Amino acid sequence: MPKRKDDRSYVWDMLESSRTVRKFISGKSFHEFLQDEILRLAVERKLEIIGEAASHLPPELTKNHPNIPWKVIIGQRHVLAHDYDEIRYERLWNVCQKDLPILIEQLEALLLQLTRENEQ
Repeated sequence: MPKRKDDRSYVWDMLESSRTVRKFISGKSFHEFLQDEILRLAVERKLEIIGEAASHLPPELTKNHPNIPWKVIIGQRHVLAHDYDEIRYERLWNVCQKDLPILIEQLEALLLQLTRENEQ
């Protein structure tokens, strides 16, 4: 059986995708976001990656970090991947503007903690 990917790798994927979304939308308005199909698709894809990576983390890790909204993150991925006809772009925009900066801070702290634990 192949070795399971390290938890830090999944957290890193989430962190890098979150940072990338923030770069994509930097200096953009909601109207510009709505008008730019390539930008919308890129943001959707990165949010899917965040949710997919979160879904691979073990329950004990997510349980020990209840401040991160794991179920919401994974649920958003399901909407993007399976219920794409129900995407609410206002919601995505708010996630990108308000939730991702907080998530980035949380993931940075979690990655640091996991790295320290791994070094012990």
